[in-house]
Amino acid sequence: MTTPATDVPAPPSPEIALTVDAGGIATNYHDIGDGATPVVLLHGSGPGVSAWANWRLTMPALAEQTRVLAPDIVGFGYTERPDGITYDLPTWVQHLADFVDALGLDRVGLVGNSFGGALALAFATRHPERVSRFVVMGSAGIKFELTEALDFGWGYEPSPANMRRLMELMAFDQSLVSDELAELRYAASIRPGVQEAFARMFPAPRERWIEALATPEEQLAALPHEALVVHGREDRIVPVESSHRLSRLIPRTQLHVFARCGHWTQIEQQARFNRLITDFFAEADR
Repeated sequence: MTTPATDVPAPPSPEIALTVDAGGIATNYHDIGDGATPVVLLHGSGPGVSAWANWRLTMPALAEQTRVLAPDIVGFGYTERPDGITYDLPTWVQHLADFVDALGLDRVGLVGNSFGGALALAFATRHPERVSRFVVMGSAGIKFELTEALDFGWGYEPSPANMRRLMELMAFDQSLVSDELAELRYAASIRPGVQEAFARMFPAPRERWIEALATPEEQLAALPHEALVVHGREDRIVPVESSHRLSRLIPRTQLHVFARCGHWTQIEQQARFNRLITDFFAEADR
């Protein structure tokens, strides 16, 4: 028996878009724009996250030049959460492969944020022929020491105060954090089934999940793709040094570090980030 997340009565939400059967999992996703090589946006692992919450400021800009696809990865958002599913990197890679297959796509670009970056790296190493080029931002997928902020985020216990604290840890610019936004994201984190799934993903001790999301360095060093590695210099969730290491490992890499920016690069540096990735994917079409 499976329990679709969308069975939960809720007012109409911009987070809910289209549905496709991806390997037997009813997957909520956004599909806008048009282009020869679609770009798939992979969200992070914050409590209550969805593709729309993560990428709402990115999708319209990128869709001006290409087709943009943004799925809720299984376990998150409004995608079905099958009973008994194991939430781990192989499951998430398979779900992404099934999603791409379900849409009849041979090859895609990838943009991965944090947890989504780890997924992008894992998918690119396992299915290199299916990836045109990729961007990772504030990315997991490489070993680093667990930060207090990431430990707090993965160990989130639902409350408005805890959600506000987590958002304060995410952002360099504290003016972006408000009680209203914290209440909104808290409400998303307590929809039926959401916290239950989230609590199963990264139980303590949490250092092991950084390693579980990591791709072996020799595989990263063998990646043939053009890659863009992006990080906020003041990121307290994932240390910026991890992106410096990624940029040294992956042969065809550009590294861009935004100053006065935390883990919310796509929000805190919205215009610059959008131009950066739009130009990066436009190069592939020239």
